[in-house]
Amino acid sequence: MPFAYYAKLSPASQRTYRKSDGMGNLALPDGVAPGAHVVAIRDALTRDDRAGLQAACQALAAALTQGYGVPPLRIKVLAQRPSDESGDLHGLYEPDDENPPARITLWMRTAALRKVVAFRTFMRTLVHEVCHHLDYELFKLEETFHTEGFYKRESSLANALFAAAGEPVNGAR
Repeated sequence: MPFAYYAKLSPASQRTYRKSDGMGNLALPDGVAPGAHVVAIRDALTRDDRAGLQAACQALAAALTQGYGVPPLRIKVLAQRPSDESGDLHGLYEPDDENPPARITLWMRTAALRKVVAFRTFMRTLVHEVCHHLDYELFKLEETFHTEGFYKRESSLANALFAAAGEPVNGAR
C-alpha cells in the first residue's frame, strides 16, 4: 500500500515508487564479512571518538559498495545533529553525478541533549543512507523513495550487519 504522498507523484515517479516498493529483502554481498567494521563503529561510539567513528563507517561503506559492485561513498561524521522546527536531522545522502563520489553525512550527538547517539540508532541511520545509494547505483532507480520495500531492504541489511557482529537482531536480547 503506497504512502500518502504517492498520489502527488508524476506517473514516472509512481512507476519508480512501485518498482522500489516491489523489492524486498537485501542480503549482504557475497564474500563481505562486515562484523569487525560494525564492532569498530560500536566501540568508537562508546569512546565518543568522532574520527574513529568516521573511519569505521568509511571502512564499512567501502566493504559494502565494493561487495555490491557499486561506486564508492564518502562518509563524513559530524558532532551534533542539526535541528529545526521539523526535528533533528540524523543522516543525509547526497548523490553527486557531476563530482563523485556520493556523500553520506551522519551526526553522532543528539541536538537537544548533545548525547552520543545509541549504537543501533546510529547503525540504522548509516544503513538507511547506504540504501538510498543502492537504490540509485545497484537497482538503477531514477529516484529513491521511502517505500515499504525500501524499509524492508533497510531492515534486512541492518539485521544482517548486526548478526555479522554478533549483535542481537531486531532488538532481541
